[in-house]
Amino acid sequence: MDRILSGIQPTTDGFHLGNWLGAIRNWVGFQEKAECYYCIVDLHALTVRPPAKVLRRNVFGMAVSLLAVGIDPERSALFVQSRIPEHAELCWILDCFTQLGDLNRMTQFKDKAQQNEKNVNAGLFTYPVLQTADIVLYKATHVPVGEDQEQHLELAREIVRRFHHHYGDLFPEPKVIRSEAPRVLGLDGKTKMSKSRDNFIGVTEDPDTILRKLRSAVTDPRRLRRKDPGRPEVCNIYSLHGFFSGSEERAEIAEGCRTAGIGCVDCKKRLHANLTTVTEPIRERAEALKACPSRVWDVLEEGRRRASTTARATMAEVRERLGIGEGGS
Repeated sequence: MDRILSGIQPTTDGFHLGNWLGAIRNWVGFQEKAECYYCIVDLHALTVRPPAKVLRRNVFGMAVSLLAVGIDPERSALFVQSRIPEHAELCWILDCFTQLGDLNRMTQFKDKAQQNEKNVNAGLFTYPVLQTADIVLYKATHVPVGEDQEQHLELAREIVRRFHHHYGDLFPEPKVIRSEAPRVLGLDGKTKMSKSRDNFIGVTEDPDTILRKLRSAVTDPRRLRRKDPGRPEVCNIYSLHGFFSGSEERAEIAEGCRTAGIGCVDCKKRLHANLTTVTEPIRERAEALKACPSRVWDVLEEGRRRASTTARATMAEVRERLGIGEGGS
């Protein structure tokens, strides 16, 4: 059976539509056909130096959201990265198999360094090595990633090859599972949906909040009045209909947009109705989980136990190959 590893940063207390459509709903589907390890990567989140209280809240909120959308602890190990010390240990070992030039080529580091000029720390620079450790610690065969992470996966394969060259084959070379979802734009219609840009709709937000956000969302910039004909192909609200509305309704909306028979307000109201039909049951499940926090922490502890068994076994093999740890002549 294939083994899948994927992680999500707890930079906020839940995820938005872009996260869900681009990655998380695929996580749910993978449970049917693979052995899955899903990780809340709080060590990665330390690169932005969150307050301790905020980080703990976000870890809990992210776990709630994942369980609410369908991550099943009976079929997947859902755990928190920092609870398993082997992640950090293996990261240091793999640092020794990573060339400085490889890390200098990572475009995501360059992008983040430009966005956070006052906090360009070493953690941002070596982020891909910890990501590699996350993957190979569980001997994952497949890793679902977005387009912006594919360069990191190629580096992971290179690190694995370098380790194997010196110490023999031990890890599978992780294969990429590309998301079938297109890049989900935020409410500004220009940039990727992101909580840091405040252009998002949260999966567990209430219907009133979602409607308020949709009202201010950008549509076709050329359509200034209701009587102006629109271009559904450039309207971000119409693109979201592609995920939440049926084909017949989408065709009707597209035609109405082009002929000015349907206004942007009506288009947003229809999206709101269809979107909340999907998200409201998720929000209700999330509220029930928040009301019983011990249940959530128990799930994370059980996930830790399952993941730790695999992690300890892998590290025992790594230490044996390297000649470190217990043992002697």
